[in-house]
Amino acid sequence: MIRLELQIDLYYQVNDGQGADFVFNLHPALTPAQTLTGENLALSQPIVPEISTDSATGNRYIRLHADPGPLTVSYAAMVDLVHHRADPASLAEVPVRQMPLAVMQYIYPSRYCQSDRLVKFAINEFGHLWQGHARVQAIQNWVQQHVKFTSNTSNSNTSAVDTLIEQVGVCRDFAHLMIALCRAVNIPARMATGTDYGADPGLGPPDFHAYVEVFLGERWYIFDPSGTAIPMGFIRIGTGRDAADVAFATIFGNVASQAPLIRTRAVQDAARGMELPWHCPQALSTAGA
Repeated sequence: MIRLELQIDLYYQVNDGQGADFVFNLHPALTPAQTLTGENLALSQPIVPEISTDSATGNRYIRLHADPGPLTVSYAAMVDLVHHRADPASLAEVPVRQMPLAVMQYIYPSRYCQSDRLVKFAINEFGHLWQGHARVQAIQNWVQQHVKFTSNTSNSNTSAVDTLIEQVGVCRDFAHLMIALCRAVNIPARMATGTDYGADPGLGPPDFHAYVEVFLGERWYIFDPSGTAIPMGFIRIGTGRDAADVAFATIFGNVASQAPLIRTRAVQDAARGMELPWHCPQALSTAGA
């Protein structure tokens, strides 16, 4: 089991005289593989937030209205992960005719993942490969080899096609390109968000992290195309078609923000079966199925 202590602090200045509305997606999702032994949400303003869960994705949302002035959102949790593990060689692609209906939406193009524009390219590069986990791994490797991780090289409008052309980006850009290439060869893929446990401090302070889940066999499996962190240490926060579905904060109003402060610490306790995250060669999943 992996036990992670999570702390997230967000700082805002609401400049709108009427206040501002916020929607946050920073609670870890609850699945059979990911449970919480405790959590706490603190707000600097006397606000009663609305907290809800999307029944389809398990994403948990906070909606609130903040008054003018400073707003601090602090969230802490103890998260336990018991990964489903599988031999990569045993994981096959699922024909479209056999995909669960809930999975079908993840083979279509989306705002940031224009898979329809990459079909010819993807077939030329990956169409001849043995179908299954190995082909998905090949797509991930291709993205890692052809895109350079460089901070401040993209923005909220950067798409998979842009990243393919520019060949630079941050974690969300790597994820969008891998998702688009998978979908272009009819492999369901979606974006997941968490925190970048194990990332090189040289890349900057700890931050939210975007990675990829691909549907193989009967389950969603984790892939990290940026290769900057340790997948076994990923806390699942949100899943969606692309970044438009899984923003950690969506703001409606005149608001200034600071960079988030994030801490994720693994607890090691061999007597209680708790190990530190490591680069595992098996395929990992924290999805319910």
